[in-house]
Amino acid sequence: MKKIWFVLAAAGVVAAPALHAQTFPTDDPVIRQMWQEGMEDRSQAYALAQVLMDSIGPRLTGSPGYVRSAEWLESVYASWGIDVERHEYGTWRGWERGITHVDLIQPRIRTLNATMMAWSPGSGGVVEAEVVALPTLESEADFEAWLPQVAGRAVAISFPEPTCRAPESWEENATPASYQRMQEERQAAEQSWTRSLLVAAGIERGSARGAEATVAQRLEEAGAVAIFRALWSDGWGADKIFDASTEEIATIQLSCEDYGLVTRLAMNDQSPRVRIDAEAEFTGTVPAFNVIATMPGTELPDEYVLLGAHLDSWDGASGATDNGTGTIMMLEAARLLKTTYPNPRRTIIIGHWDAEERGLIGSNNFQADHPDVMAGLQSAFNQDNGTWRVDYIRMMGFADAGAHFARWFSAIPPEITQHIELDIPGLPESGGSDHMSFLCVPAPSFRFQSNYPDYRQYTWHTGIDTFDKIVFDDLRNNATLAAMAAYLASEDPERVSRETVVLPTTPPEGPMRVSRRTQNFPSIGQWPQCRTPRRSYNN
Repeated sequence: MKKIWFVLAAAGVVAAPALHAQTFPTDDPVIRQMWQEGMEDRSQAYALAQVLMDSIGPRLTGSPGYVRSAEWLESVYASWGIDVERHEYGTWRGWERGITHVDLIQPRIRTLNATMMAWSPGSGGVVEAEVVALPTLESEADFEAWLPQVAGRAVAISFPEPTCRAPESWEENATPASYQRMQEERQAAEQSWTRSLLVAAGIERGSARGAEATVAQRLEEAGAVAIFRALWSDGWGADKIFDASTEEIATIQLSCEDYGLVTRLAMNDQSPRVRIDAEAEFTGTVPAFNVIATMPGTELPDEYVLLGAHLDSWDGASGATDNGTGTIMMLEAARLLKTTYPNPRRTIIIGHWDAEERGLIGSNNFQADHPDVMAGLQSAFNQDNGTWRVDYIRMMGFADAGAHFARWFSAIPPEITQHIELDIPGLPESGGSDHMSFLCVPAPSFRFQSNYPDYRQYTWHTGIDTFDKIVFDDLRNNATLAAMAAYLASEDPERVSRETVVLPTTPPEGPMRVSRRTQNFPSIGQWPQCRTPRRSYNN
């Protein structure tokens, strides 16, 4: 296996150094026009992104926001003359978020940084309550003895971080002794807290997050009026915001700083009291669907190039880089294709997937419901994290994919390709995004990956995944790359082979064991297996 930084010389083409203007390695008029449309002043990436992220906002599965985003996509595609339809695959639990407002009212006044977690019940009006924190527990008997004290109170159940200062700040500015002491004390405190959570959950081992869900349900049954949770992202002001596990009382995410405040007050017997006003409405069973746009092929209509990105998002912020930018990347790519390549050789499909955040549900159902597309799939190109330029593409273990990418990239301006590392032949991932739904067939499916560590720390599933994090030079670059790749794959005289490499039976040594790009383990021994598609909230 090898990884290469893609330079045009590797594809047998010598290019001039990048200048202020573009460098075209071929005279292909479609590639030239795509550059002009996508990279120069005709780009619509900014205008499209502003509507999706600012006006429509987050797109939680089953929410009105998701429906509004689908309606908007349908209207945009229709205005461009591109066929579009909904692929309805099942149902979901409908839920609409209202306001969340939480104030500390004793021992002092402070409005807290609070967000109700997805699919949480509301507070049922304004509620005032004392806050108590999960105590140190040695046995289930300890938990049962303490449990009656939660009635009428809000309960903090997550580990309170001793510092919300980003790790890189500690590394750069603290003395080595101070940094080491902080890490040791934090580790000991977290281990103690996790042990108490596992005791309360009645399990011997497991993750703190999984235990929190069980403990929250027990506290709800015991009469708690609200649950406070926190999950810091190791970055300044960045907190992960996921879903609730309660059915009758509000589960509320507090920022790292404010969760620490109320928990320290409770643990030091300083009687913190809060006022909570959290609104939510469950709207019954609603349709679950993907949005699918299609440009029919003229010569090979039963062969397909698939551009994909998930439309759904968590709703603690705007879902901008996860995955609004992927959505806009593929939407803008569709516009470029319609403008410059309106009669593709192969059929081009643009899939906006639902419920990726719940386990690749929308794309998995599309795969199961469209065996014709899977049989005729030339290539699928998926994008999920969209903070920076695409800089890494793994061939996912398809033996001849590297040769196809080399030919395609030899026609793409080096201003785009020079940033991209190709992992040839690569290994399929054992986790990841919607490309996995097609990879399991197996059908050639590839992930256009941007810088991962920065995204993972700051915008992935956090409360600051907002419009201002988008880098539009890179979004224009990525959309243009997707359009060019789709065009070249569509025109390719050869099919991408489904022949796969023999997978290793033991993990590779060194840094390849876990990808520095995706943080997902490569598949070992067995090719990724397709799963029975989930078609409702309950199954």
